[in-house]
Amino acid sequence: MAKISSQDLGSQPISKLLIKQALPASIGILVMSLNILIDTIFVGHWIGSTAIAAINVVLPVSFFIAALGMSIGIGGSSIISRALGANNYEKALKAFGNQITLTLLLTITLVVFGLTFSDSIIDSFGGKGNIFEPAKIYYTIVLYGVPILALCMMGNTVIRAEGKPKFAMYAMMIPSVSNLLMDYIFINVLDYGMEGAAWATTLSYALCFIYILWFFLSKKSELKISFPHFGLNLSIVKEISSLGFVTLARQAVVSITYLFMNNILYDLGGETSVTAYAIVGRMLMFAMFPVLGVTQGFLPIAGFNYGAKNYQRVRETINTAIKYAAILATIVFIILMLFPESITRMFTTDVNVIAQTPSDMRWVFAATPIIAIQLIGAAYFQAIGKAIPALLLTLTRQGFFFIPLILILPQFYGELGVWMSFPISDLLATIVTGYFLNREIKSNLVPKDIQS
Repeated sequence: MAKISSQDLGSQPISKLLIKQALPASIGILVMSLNILIDTIFVGHWIGSTAIAAINVVLPVSFFIAALGMSIGIGGSSIISRALGANNYEKALKAFGNQITLTLLLTITLVVFGLTFSDSIIDSFGGKGNIFEPAKIYYTIVLYGVPILALCMMGNTVIRAEGKPKFAMYAMMIPSVSNLLMDYIFINVLDYGMEGAAWATTLSYALCFIYILWFFLSKKSELKISFPHFGLNLSIVKEISSLGFVTLARQAVVSITYLFMNNILYDLGGETSVTAYAIVGRMLMFAMFPVLGVTQGFLPIAGFNYGAKNYQRVRETINTAIKYAAILATIVFIILMLFPESITRMFTTDVNVIAQTPSDMRWVFAATPIIAIQLIGAAYFQAIGKAIPALLLTLTRQGFFFIPLILILPQFYGELGVWMSFPISDLLATIVTGYFLNREIKSNLVPKDIQS
């Protein structure tokens, strides 16, 4: 078999390679985040501020089901990257086939469950009062498209594992651009309201899926699977599950966080506070795109070189990724500290929301410059197939620190205690992740010449 292009992951200079991998990932995340951002702006101005809160109630449910696809994708892609690094092409094909089967089985099951118990789920996630009805409209329509979104998220990680970051970028751009166009048509031109917003989102997922399907059926992809590869293999399923569970657990904790935050903020500040959180949440998705891009670019490089036992390149990849991510995170921090009110005004004309949100935003992003260690550290353990430390470090910030803090601090500081929890949990999680990452580097990433 001819040399596959993924071998570049083990030969090109790390700085050049990381930029090559991270830039398309960053652009893809940027476009996707801009889609979410502008979508929220459209909804806020064309439907109303309550509609922003309604979408914020639905997101954790739909994203959790879709995150199954991402979880299976990242778990399987870790196998694929390491298998390609070790020249085990058949294992890479089997892992890909199993990813598709698992994604379809699990997401369709959860969608049926989600539609059956829709009222209870919406209420539990903060869809109360005037928020409930628009939330239910959006929830029902979007949930139909979630299995397609899950397949897109799964396929995107596999494309990146093949060393094709530009195609992964295009896959992320297609639904973002199409969603905005359909938002304009369905909401502003046809006046379909929340139904229009929901259908624009769902149909954009379908367009993304068509593109990803084309990629894997074309000559662009190296992973040419056949029918037998779809049959579940117990050892591969276990490996996908253990590694993918890290991402799924993270999203589960994110969903639980939304549940607590929406309910706590509704009790403390009503619909205004829930809307403020929705705006800050959109900025979390948008503003961190360059840092998340570096993290996405880091994964296949670290996984490939670890599989090839080239530990010096793995060490260099970690150091370079942290450096780049920290610089970008600091730039994000400066912008958000300087212009929080201008950013808030983009979303809404509600004077109460505009008065509250800037202060909340500053608290949420106060520790942004230090999160590079946290993100790259957790991603490293996932990339090399060490599921348990990856899981624990992934859960550290929100599961071990943030959720307890938002339950405790409001007892003493009221709503301010909720916002204070963000930087405190970031600081604590970074300290813990830095300790374990440093120990791993010194213990297990010893260059071959030193080992001998």
